[in-house]
Amino acid sequence: MSTARLYNITKTLLNYGLDELIPKHKFPWYGKLGRKCLFWFRNKHPDKPAGLRLRLALQELGPVWIKFGQMLSTRRDLLPQDIAVELTLLQDQVQPFEGELAQKIIEKALGIHDISEHFSNFNQMPLASASIAQVHTATLVDEKNLPQDVVIKVIRPNIKSQIDADLALMEKFAHIIAKLLSEAKRLRPVEVVKEYKKTLLDELDLMREGANGIQLKRNFEGSDSLYIPYVYSDYSRVNILVMERIYGIPVSDTDTLIAQNTNMKLLAERGVEVFFTQVFRDSFFHADMHPGNVFVSYETPENPKFIGIDCGIVGTLSKEDKRYLAENFIAFFNRDYRQVAQLHVDSGWVPADTSIEEFEFAIRTVCEPIFNKPLAEISFGHVLVNLFNTARRFNMQVQPQLVLLQKTLLYVEGLGRQLYPQLDLWKTAKPFLEEWVKQQVGPWSVLKQVYANLPFWAEKMPELPDLIYYNLKQQQKAPITAPIVSTSQKPLLIGVFSAAAMIVSGLCYLQHDTIAALIAGVASLTGFIIAWRNAS
Repeated sequence: MSTARLYNITKTLLNYGLDELIPKHKFPWYGKLGRKCLFWFRNKHPDKPAGLRLRLALQELGPVWIKFGQMLSTRRDLLPQDIAVELTLLQDQVQPFEGELAQKIIEKALGIHDISEHFSNFNQMPLASASIAQVHTATLVDEKNLPQDVVIKVIRPNIKSQIDADLALMEKFAHIIAKLLSEAKRLRPVEVVKEYKKTLLDELDLMREGANGIQLKRNFEGSDSLYIPYVYSDYSRVNILVMERIYGIPVSDTDTLIAQNTNMKLLAERGVEVFFTQVFRDSFFHADMHPGNVFVSYETPENPKFIGIDCGIVGTLSKEDKRYLAENFIAFFNRDYRQVAQLHVDSGWVPADTSIEEFEFAIRTVCEPIFNKPLAEISFGHVLVNLFNTARRFNMQVQPQLVLLQKTLLYVEGLGRQLYPQLDLWKTAKPFLEEWVKQQVGPWSVLKQVYANLPFWAEKMPELPDLIYYNLKQQQKAPITAPIVSTSQKPLLIGVFSAAAMIVSGLCYLQHDTIAALIAGVASLTGFIIAWRNAS
């Protein structure tokens, strides 16, 4: 990083008095000494609140810092409420670079001499411009000579070196903050910056964004709720992305939506449905669903459909996280606070030695006042924020996957309430969550898991007789102090053969040999009963 850039960042931070955000008793002597050495940098905005000063400083520092502030605005588990709200006002708007330069970047990326070889009507005036990339419209002439309206997203030239320089400084600041603040273990500033670094660098790889879009489109193929534009992978590269141009109404333009008689209640409910489907069915969700990335199709306003763009940031959840989260939501809205506390401990989100009774009481104290309101007036997203804020007092460490989820839920709920203020998000979500939890437990869930593992067992089954023979042979060679097959071993052997019979039954069923499947199934069940009786 150049000395000039470091000097400029330090100057900006101090001119907005951001050093005052660090409590004096947590400011070490060497930090105070360093601040006094830079005495000519004074707070020029002492009359402005801290949140506003932080926002203005980030805007002055440029795109990388603006996007960092936008990410922090969703971390309400880390920031005071007033600062988090102020950071939501950050705007990622910058001057576009020359359209002629964008055209040259596209030609170089595709290895063509002139853009007309693949595109006609390329518009050098960008349709939109942001800190990382800008978008141009064009018409793609495909192999069948059929014209397709497309947009071409182009990464800004030389942006990588600028981002690397600013990220290096952010990491240094994070290490300093980690040493200064006693809460650093819980807040994990170094991990927060690493998470932001990964997110930002991922946005520079448009092939990754294209792959995300393809995955989301496949997940919602034929859906009445969500449409994802087609990605032309053959014409996309790391620094350019070509995709279908969509025509829709910005989701924030409620006047136009109402004017065309859109079913606003159904639209809002479908937003909730799309979110929970992505999270719990697919474990793959669009994590940047702010109003600029969501449109509504002009077609069938009585049966409205969302259109999602910009799939650069996606989130995933493990099977365990999904289960704990769903059970948390259900327990929370059933006011079973002990279950909420127990689930936080079982999931490892809070330390194992946490007092369940104290944690339950803390959750009850914060959340009971919320439930004095009608459910339609309760903010689902803010319930999650309150839950995490309570858990932080019990040393809950930041979970990056849950942070993306919280951010997306706040976006989705905000959009839903904007479209239909009477939206009862819990009424829409609860049946979905309860049905999902039911699908994860019980006999049908076990059968599904067995069915999913059948190819593995089919591959390993031929090895079982050899393994059993080898095991018996080894025991035969051992000193004879007891019968080779003791009473305690018989249930185990019978259980092994019963499991093999179950696998055979499943394989026969897959081959549509119902009689053989039934015989093997009965043999397996009989074997399990015999093994159970011998073991008891």
